[in-house]
Amino acid sequence: MRFDPSNLKFDDKGLIPAIAQQEGTGEVLMMAWMNAASIEKTLETGHVTYWSRSRQSFWAKGESSGHVQKLVELRVDCDRDCLLLIVDQTGPACHTNRRNCFYTAVRDGEEVVIADPMV
Repeated sequence: MRFDPSNLKFDDKGLIPAIAQQEGTGEVLMMAWMNAASIEKTLETGHVTYWSRSRQSFWAKGESSGHVQKLVELRVDCDRDCLLLIVDQTGPACHTNRRNCFYTAVRDGEEVVIADPMV
């Protein structure tokens, strides 16, 4: 069956959550939003392009930082309402210069930073 983004379940703003995971290690790097056009752009170029809700425009990961995400595989969940992007991440994935965006843990009711920015 040919993949057709229009068969995905987008929210009322035409967006779908996309989780980026590092190829090989399984490390969860980040979550961002995509629309049908950004999915198509990602599949065409092989470089992950998200939809920026704040800027209302495409956001090609790494276009300004150089910390690009190369798409290895795109996966669709069973409900077709979330994407998993298996990627090859260059440098940090988070805009805070950390390897991933999930650097705050809740431990014993307290927020604890568990990863420092990369040097």
